[in-house]
Parts: sequence; structure tokens; C-alpha cells
Amino acid sequence: MLIALSRPAVALLFTLYAALGLAQAGHAEDRLLLAECLVPVMAFLLCSVCVNDLSDQAIDRVNLPGDRSRPLVTAAAGSRDLVVMAVVSAAVALGAAFVLGPRPGLLILAALAVSAGYSLRPVRLADRGAVAALVLPACYVALPYLLALTATRTALQARDLLMLLGLYTGFIGRILLKDFRDVRGDTLFGKRTFLVRHGRRATCLFSACCWTVGSCVILAATPRPTLVLGCSYALCLAAALVILRALAGEVGHRREEALIAGAAAIGRGMLILQLAHLAMDQAGWGALARSTGVGALLVLVLAQTISVVRHGPATDLTIAALQTETTPSPDGHGRPKADRPAARA
Repeated sequence: MLIALSRPAVALLFTLYAALGLAQAGHAEDRLLLAECLVPVMAFLLCSVCVNDLSDQAIDRVNLPGDRSRPLVTAAAGSRDLVVMAVVSAAVALGAAFVLGPRPGLLILAALAVSAGYSLRPVRLADRGAVAALVLPACYVALPYLLALTATRTALQARDLLMLLGLYTGFIGRILLKDFRDVRGDTLFGKRTFLVRHGRRATCLFSACCWTVGSCVILAATPRPTLVLGCSYALCLAAALVILRALAGEVGHRREEALIAGAAAIGRGMLILQLAHLAMDQAGWGALARSTGVGALLVLVLAQTISVVRHGPATDLTIAALQTETTPSPDGHGRPKADRPAARA
């Protein structure tokens, strides 16, 4: 069940934000401390996934049929299993966070409350459009970043908060694109996401604005930035804006999926560029060496993005088996209905 519930892309983002928090605090090379920070962060992620899957089970059956990462949809696990997993994960997250200190513990406690409010009724922030797009990054970005910072510092500095603002704003622009995949089920069940309420053009425009502002703020908060780092961010931002412009038009499902995956690759790449710059700077690398390292990483990021946009994401193809289920008819008798095979790339 742990393997089925894992979200590798989300776990990678949590790891990057925690590593950026340590790097911002001057501990970019402290791998042991990073591991200690990731224990409560990953336990929190598992708890949030379980709670969200429990609350979105009906929507996931429409959006993600046959997806093995949704054990409730595939009947690989029952609701009771996920409830137990959520409770145990929350306890582990709280315990591991308080081991790091009272501030990380209180931070995890607040994040668990926000996560519950995001998925569960009567609050259910996930159904509230723009509010959901503003709240979700608080768990994805602020939690791992601030937990790593509070585990090493007694007080936050202005540059720390400015960096958080840039990371948070940029992530809002990226998380909005997630709704393209789920638009069918969201519309069917009345989930008023930003995309459902305002359409694809407005969503891509708002995403582009957040992406641009976030990139500029991150560069402003970066200590001793190099010209190559600034140019790298500009090229990545330009690539992201081109992708968003294409996504704003009417494209097929496969093309849409490839464009969103390309945008995700650009977003992760920009975080890696920032982390590499901070780590090399703290290791005492000269400006030329830092510029060379960042330039090499930029080539890899752009190459991966071009490949993903051209060929689509390389993931498992999961097909729901044909089966016959009985649905009640108005006269009380069962009527067979064949499920259509559904593919998810």
C-alpha cells in the first residue's frame, strides 16, 4: 500500500523545498539533517494523500480509472486501511517533528490542520477555486521549506521570507496546471477549481503571471547571484511561457498532457538550479565554477523539457480491466453496465 500511495513527483518536490530551506540557512551539505527533516515531511505527505484519496474517491473514479496509485479506485485497499494509514502517518509526522524542536512540531501540527481542511467537509477548501490554489502551496512549499529553516535557526530573516514568497508564488502558477487532468471529474462533481470557473486561457494567463513574479522574487532573494544564473532563469521562464501559450489554445489530450509535463520539468529544473547555486556558493566555489555548473544543469533541464514536450511523459500505462457491474434501475432491478477501458499515460 505504501508503494501504491507514493507520489514520486510530489515527494521529489517536498525534498527539493526542504533542501532549499537548509541551503538558505547555510546547511546545504548537511545530509543527515536533511534526512531528519524528511521523516516528518514524508509522513505528513502520506497522511495528506490518504485523507485526500478518501474524500475524492468518487472523483478519482472518473478522472483516474485503473490508476494503481489510487488503491481505493482499484479496490486494492479499503477505506479502513487508508484511515489507519493516515492516523499512523500523522503520529509519526508529529513525533519526528517535535524531536527536531518545538517550532517544527507546531509547524507540522498546523500543516495537518490545513491539509484536513483542504480535503474534508464541512471546510473542504479543495472545492473553492482560487482559495484552493492559494492554500495547497502552503503545504507543498511552506511546510518543507520552513520546517528545514526552523530546525536550524531560531529566527527567520527577511531574505528567508522573500525566498519563500518567490517559491510560493511560482508554485501557484504550476499547481494550477494540475486541474487540466482532472477537469472532467471536477466539473461532473461540482468542484469549482480555477480552471472550471475561468477557463483555460485565464488559467494559463494567471499561471504565467505567477511564474514570472515568482522567478523574479527568487532571483532577488538569492545571495550572490551570477549572470549565468539570471540568464538561466530567463531562458527557463521563456520556455515556460511558450508552453503556457500553447496550452491556452485548444489542444488534444495527448498534446495537453505533454505540455503540462514539460512545464513540470521546467519548474523542477529551476528549483535544482537554485539549489545548485546555493550549494556551490556555500562550498566556496568561484564565480566561474558556479557559472559552469549552472550552465551544464541548464542544458540538461532544457533537453529534458524538449524531450517531454515532443514525446510526452514516460510513465506506466495502466488500463482498467473490462468488468460488468450492476447499477440500480428505476424499477428496482439491476441492469448490467460494462465499464469502458481507460488508459492513463
